[in-house]
Amino acid sequence: MEHIEHKAQKSNATLAICITALFMALNIMMSSFGLPVPGGHLYLNDVIICTAAILLDDPKAAFIVGGVGAFLGDLFFYPTPMFVSLVTHGIQAVVICLLAHRGGKVSFKGAALGVILGAVIMVVGYSLGRAFIYSTPHYAYIKLPYQILQATVGAVGGLVLCFKAGLLERFDKMFRK
Repeated sequence: MEHIEHKAQKSNATLAICITALFMALNIMMSSFGLPVPGGHLYLNDVIICTAAILLDDPKAAFIVGGVGAFLGDLFFYPTPMFVSLVTHGIQAVVICLLAHRGGKVSFKGAALGVILGAVIMVVGYSLGRAFIYSTPHYAYIKLPYQILQATVGAVGGLVLCFKAGLLERFDKMFRK
């Protein structure tokens, strides 16, 4: 009996690592291109970060998906803000994960609170990071509306995918087997 339980735990650990790696790869991929908007680009990797943070129940895995995934995406495609991405998206993902999984079960209320707080963390983190990297707060002010738009699209997209599109139920079924 002990051998069977150990094998099941190993299988779940392997599945968790694979799911984390898959979400991290999606984050890197979505960091590689953006939708052109006046004055810049809108990147959709926040949708992946919010979705993964709601689904994953391990804050370390959420940090890897959000922070490390965004860091690698920036490293490959636009390295200037890569450390800002590591810290900002990493903290964003951990906060969403912790609030979404408060009480042991994912709730819409906790996830919504998490993505709202995560959006604020992302906007403030990138604004401060841009002001520091480019040595001028003016550049951060110019990009602020796009940061707010990106954070909003990510928060709403993650909630819709998890709760309205049924991704949360499918994800739970996959781990219950």
